[in-house]
Amino acid sequence: MAKITQEMKDVIEKTRGWAFATATKDGIPNVAPIHFVKLISDDEIMFVDIFMRKTLENLKNNPTVAVSVWDWDAKPRKGYQFKGDARVETSGRLFDDGVTMVKAEKPELDPKGVVIVKVKSIYHTSPGPDAGKEVT
Repeated sequence: MAKITQEMKDVIEKTRGWAFATATKDGIPNVAPIHFVKLISDDEIMFVDIFMRKTLENLKNNPTVAVSVWDWDAKPRKGYQFKGDARVETSGRLFDDGVTMVKAEKPELDPKGVVIVKVKSIYHTSPGPDAGKEVT
């Protein structure tokens, strides 16, 4: 199982947006911008569902996802792609954490659930010779 390193955590903490990619069971892709995200362990990332209509439809039949994060201000720029399987939770501690996170910044929004991604592999997306290579 892939582990999220401190360098990756630093990039995660600085970002204000993620690209969250899913696909239908027939392979039709969908990418959603996500703002409310929390690292919950060295191999799990939580994304708060506010407007994930197509994403949730895709996850019902195909839980495999790819998510991308980057730090444009880093010199040199840094970025990572995390691939794994996702599950949806609409109650419980993680859902409550997601609601609290959203309401603290945007009280007018109503989270519907959280998507937990269990990271199985990580890839470099930083510019340079390692771009696209799996982190080992």
